[in-house]
Amino acid sequence: METLDKFDLRILAELQADARLTNAELAQRVGLSAAPCWRRVRALEEAGFIKGYHAEIDRHRIGLGVLAFVRLDAERNTGELTRQMEEAIRRIPEIVSCHYISGAGTFELQVVARDLDGFAQFARTVLINLPNVKDLHTSFSLGEVKASSAWPLAHLQAGTPPAGGSGLS
Repeated sequence: METLDKFDLRILAELQADARLTNAELAQRVGLSAAPCWRRVRALEEAGFIKGYHAEIDRHRIGLGVLAFVRLDAERNTGELTRQMEEAIRRIPEIVSCHYISGAGTFELQVVARDLDGFAQFARTVLINLPNVKDLHTSFSLGEVKASSAWPLAHLQAGTPPAGGSGLS
């Protein structure tokens, strides 16, 4: 497809809200019969709109009470040194998100830890020793106002082709 139609958008919205829906439940919610709904979901998966299905786990319930935002400053921003930093960051499970950023700093990380002492030890033994790290700056979450893994879809309702590739057919 060149664009996502109203059924595709409804499928994406429903699956973002509850990926455990059966195909029959999903079809009913979006106004399709089961077979066309299933074909559309498969097409959305194959085209890369749906990258996977995941369980949302409460980090507090599994003992990860600290969420830190860490800006890493690189010593030098060269291709090879940056690639080494990226590879090292990808291997560390406590780093749950990493973005290459503009402005001050090189990377913005989200890091989880059991408590402040655990984070402090992690920062001293792991983060500061990543390849090419010059400095790090940390802010702590004092409370979550909004956390969502669902992307807004309203901008696609006018039939605008999605960016980043061809649509589904």
